[in-house]
Amino acid sequence: MNILFTCGGTAGHVNPAVAVARLFQQRHPGCQVLFVGADGGMECDLVPREGFDIRTVTITNFRRKLDPEGIRHNLTTLKNLALSRKQAGRILDDFRPDLVVGTGGYASYPVVREAARRGIPTAVHESNAVPGLTTQRLARVVDRVMVGFEESRAHYPHPERVVVTGTPVRDDFFRYTRRQAREKLGIDDERPVLLSYWGSLGASVMNGYTAEMLELEQKAGWPFRHIAGAGRGYEKVKADLERRVVELKGSGCELRQYIYDMPLVMAAADLVLCRAGASTLAEVSAIAKPSILVPSPNVTANHQEKNARVLSGAGGAVLMLEQDCSGQALYDAASRLLGDAAARDEMVRRLRGLGVADAGERIYTTLRALM
Repeated sequence: MNILFTCGGTAGHVNPAVAVARLFQQRHPGCQVLFVGADGGMECDLVPREGFDIRTVTITNFRRKLDPEGIRHNLTTLKNLALSRKQAGRILDDFRPDLVVGTGGYASYPVVREAARRGIPTAVHESNAVPGLTTQRLARVVDRVMVGFEESRAHYPHPERVVVTGTPVRDDFFRYTRRQAREKLGIDDERPVLLSYWGSLGASVMNGYTAEMLELEQKAGWPFRHIAGAGRGYEKVKADLERRVVELKGSGCELRQYIYDMPLVMAAADLVLCRAGASTLAEVSAIAKPSILVPSPNVTANHQEKNARVLSGAGGAVLMLEQDCSGQALYDAASRLLGDAAARDEMVRRLRGLGVADAGERIYTTLRALM
């Protein structure tokens, strides 16, 4: 059995594919898996780290801004589309897959489309509430479209091909109880724990607000523990805190560059402040973790806000737009929720109705039916 996954651009596109690939290998010893990404994409680093082979195609995006630079870029993309179709054909000839699955990213388009043209069983998985351009185009030719939210079904031209599966979450997120995670992190008091992070690359604006928030927490006598991930903006946040004369040592608050043990830290947290990428929302939903969501305004079609509105509309999260955000606003909202256990319990109850703990199994079952 040969399974080809094609994805890239963000970890949120790669992680679901990796989770399902491992399921196939567990259930079918000897199953061969190949990934296809874009030349130079972050998937070229992420996928080999997970133990899978990857090949690439030459593909770029289309820009909406049609200034001279944008026009030149789009002409290059048109050339790359023709080239990537040929590259995809050669990969399919070499690997001879029994199934081709796209989980997002521009590399998915030429590979899945060529596979569908050849009659190979095909499927795409869209984690976001509203489909991106690649998924919109591929939804017209694939055998199945798998989505993360029931509300997403209405956005597709062939709803009979749409299956609500949820988005797979790594098993690590279900490993610890809150108490076990706190013990492992050495948290020995009963103060509630706040976790904030703004993506693997950080976010300059939100990191600035985090520094403001930490200053307010210090002035209030550190009413809760705070673990903050700053990404590439770590040094800037650290310098900002020094300028504000914020002393973290001994406070119970912790600033990290990256949170490598995210499943452990999230299990220990009572409240999460984060962006609204599809994978992040799948994680907070799966483990029913109350959150304050600040969607990135710098994404295609504003899809993070649309994702966040699914959770906030169901009562499982608080939505705060970046334009309304500040260190004070974050501090006030977090303090309010961390001081109201009943409100958090109600959010947990609502999230349990949204999360799909067996998303990987649902996707596996859907794909096996195609084969």
